[in-house]
Amino acid sequence: MPSPIVFFDIAGPDLEAQRRFYDRVFGLASTEFGQVSAPVAGPMLAGTLRQDPAEKMIYFGVDDVTATLDLIVESGGGIVAPRFEVPGVVVLGLFTDPAGNRLGLVELENGVAKIPVGASAV
Repeated sequence: MPSPIVFFDIAGPDLEAQRRFYDRVFGLASTEFGQVSAPVAGPMLAGTLRQDPAEKMIYFGVDDVTATLDLIVESGGGIVAPRFEVPGVVVLGLFTDPAGNRLGLVELENGVAKIPVGASAV
């Protein structure tokens, strides 16, 4: 059996700013020390391994990528890539939190990743 992913950590120089941002944008309320619990999308966490410059990404599932990116900007974050579709695969958006961490959004439809019509990406 594969080892499960059991924890995530998002760092920044201002804990209070991080706490406010993740609570306002994603509803992830945290303790004064930053501990947070987040729901998972199912019994398995989907992911990819890819050949690119080294980085790690966390993707949050949201109902509307564009509306969430607007809220991210209002809350002190930034947009790296506005809403875009990978035909046959997923709808995404990329952002930075107030500390500059790069993260992503996946648009959900009825609680699962929305798959736009089109040929699969290569």
